[in-house]
Amino acid sequence: MLKRAETRLSKAPAKAKALTRFVVWLVVSVLLLDAGYGAWLRFGLHGRNSAAVQPTRPQPAPVRVATVEKKDFPIALTGLGTVRATNMVTVRSRVDGQIEKVAFEEGQMLKEGDLLVQIDPAPFKAALEQATAKLAQDQASLMYGKQELERTIPLAKQGVSTQQLLDQRRANVANLTALIEADKAAIESARVQLAYTTIRSPLSGRAGFRQVDPGNIVHAADQTGVLTITQVQPISVIFTAPELQLPAINEALRSGPLKVTAFSSDGQKRLGDGTLKLVDNQVDPATGTIRLKASFPNQDNALWPGLSVTTRLLVRTVRNVVVVPDSAVQRGPNGLFAYVVTSDGKAELRNLRVGRIADGQALIEQGLSSGERIVTTGHYRVQPGSPVEVVEGPDRPAAARAPAAGVGRP
Repeated sequence: MLKRAETRLSKAPAKAKALTRFVVWLVVSVLLLDAGYGAWLRFGLHGRNSAAVQPTRPQPAPVRVATVEKKDFPIALTGLGTVRATNMVTVRSRVDGQIEKVAFEEGQMLKEGDLLVQIDPAPFKAALEQATAKLAQDQASLMYGKQELERTIPLAKQGVSTQQLLDQRRANVANLTALIEADKAAIESARVQLAYTTIRSPLSGRAGFRQVDPGNIVHAADQTGVLTITQVQPISVIFTAPELQLPAINEALRSGPLKVTAFSSDGQKRLGDGTLKLVDNQVDPATGTIRLKASFPNQDNALWPGLSVTTRLLVRTVRNVVVVPDSAVQRGPNGLFAYVVTSDGKAELRNLRVGRIADGQALIEQGLSSGERIVTTGHYRVQPGSPVEVVEGPDRPAAARAPAAGVGRP
């Protein structure tokens, strides 16, 4: 082909020969480039696509698991409450006088009958002695009046004394008898007033701030009082429950007292255990709740009047049901589910019907069987049907907290 071209070029003029030669070489270059590009497409891309088509095995997702168990599950109602002192007394003086002694310390635990304040008793002792002396005087007058009456009776029968005189002396004896009764009452009143000068604790509890000091003058009409005493052992908690739970609570009460547990307001710390003492006699129509009152021994003084707490009322216990850690229960677009680790080490998605979640445990009504292994941590790496690798180690610890509002019904 090149020889023919050169023969033709030898016969053509020089300028035409050069142009023809350039065109020939350009055509040959294009053909070579096209052939090379085709070979690259055929062999290079084929090799790359072949490598891409080869499937890569997915890496197992590391997870922690727990075993599905059958055990008892407590059904409880949670709520918010306020601690109140079982009894609270503002101690006031019942007489007027000057304080001689203050016998308590602020914040002191008092027992019933402990001395609190001593008021100057001198004026009241004098009043008692005066009343006692008046009684003795009237008793002497009564004795003399009776003697005169006894002498007058026979004289009146003999006609020596008049009937008018007899009646006067009888009236005098009756009058003196009444005076003696009044004197006795005055003595008792003076004794009571004297006793009021010694102020003692009316109940066992904790003393509050002291409102008086030795030397102060107190009056019976004072409203501030001497101090306030609150009874904290036992102590009460007032809380609420939805009105829909009232039938369940009343039914449970027929079997005996119900247990109530108090937690801190954030639900993290257990403060004490008590018993339900009162269900209010009416439902609040504005909030749709019923007020409840529980009593706590409070031996460690963990509960304090005015403190806000989270309460847990144990209504009943369901026996021998399927229970799993609440961390295994996940929420998806189709509802609640959990991942079950199959015998060949793969994750299987199970849709669940959960009765209630409380205390870090979930009551499973449908979807799981006892003995199965379920994923508790590492869900975000798991895909249904993908392999999983069980990592040894403890699952997240269950906090000693009040349960959140459970899923399902009590």
